[in-house]
Amino acid sequence: MTAIVPIALFGYRRADLLARTLAALRHNGVTLIHAFSDGPRDASDDAQVAEVRRLLRAVDWADLRLVERESNLGLGRSLVDGVTAVLAQHDSVIVCEDDLVAVPGTVAWLSAALDHYRDDSRVMSVSAWTHPRVTPRDVGAAPFFSARVNTLFWGTWARGWRGMDVGSAADRLAEFARGGGDPAAYGADIPTQAAGERARNIWAVRFIAQHLAQHTLSLCPPWTMVEHIGYDPRATNAVSDPTWEQAAPRKAAPIPARWPASVEHPAVARLWREAVEVELAAGRAPSLVARIVRRVRHLLDADD
Repeated sequence: MTAIVPIALFGYRRADLLARTLAALRHNGVTLIHAFSDGPRDASDDAQVAEVRRLLRAVDWADLRLVERESNLGLGRSLVDGVTAVLAQHDSVIVCEDDLVAVPGTVAWLSAALDHYRDDSRVMSVSAWTHPRVTPRDVGAAPFFSARVNTLFWGTWARGWRGMDVGSAADRLAEFARGGGDPAAYGADIPTQAAGERARNIWAVRFIAQHLAQHTLSLCPPWTMVEHIGYDPRATNAVSDPTWEQAAPRKAAPIPARWPASVEHPAVARLWREAVEVELAAGRAPSLVARIVRRVRHLLDADD
């Protein structure tokens, strides 16, 4: 029997979105939540933050343990601090933000994956999100592995998170490069995000870089099981990008009778590079040089 995995839930000031996230967690049969409510940036946020906390305190269908921040840490610091605290008490965790809606069965799928790969040091995380642009065409209904983690509704173990509260993404990418790795192998956005990690108070690029530096993998579903509903003017980190739009998920992926071996799918690095190139080029015609570079990379990667 799969052990209960706690949810680490992060909220700030969008109670309307949080209500949908909580409803989805309830429909997933979640019984244990560690909730972290970030504090207001200034007095103009007071009422919205208070409404988020009222909503969290009203949860009576799960054991919800609420941490109310006195000041505003921002998502990066709040999430790293919160996940670190939860994993000091539990062996594993599933992480959810206040603008993610997971279809029923998602938590069961992630929990089963965390249980199966618990002792596999090659696997650092599991995720409920993917996109057709970065999902190999031949996976069918089976999960696959990627060295680039997707951090929209995801899970990890204490062993995988160890050290995330110190250092930086740039440190980890430098370590990866010293070992012969290309920091942009999974997208040119990774080095750029790493350079701005501290100034922007973001966190996900550090976890991506940790996977690369330690040569570990993330389990990805065959299709997304979570919808991101947070692209609105109140968002502090999410920025709408039409190149990543996709239909809302209809069902969870089936829990495999036989989970795949922890080996990266050979196409994922190329798919990520191409997807990021499209993202960076969105809104402007690619130059002749850029088209040539993409064509050469496609030919070089044709055997992936």
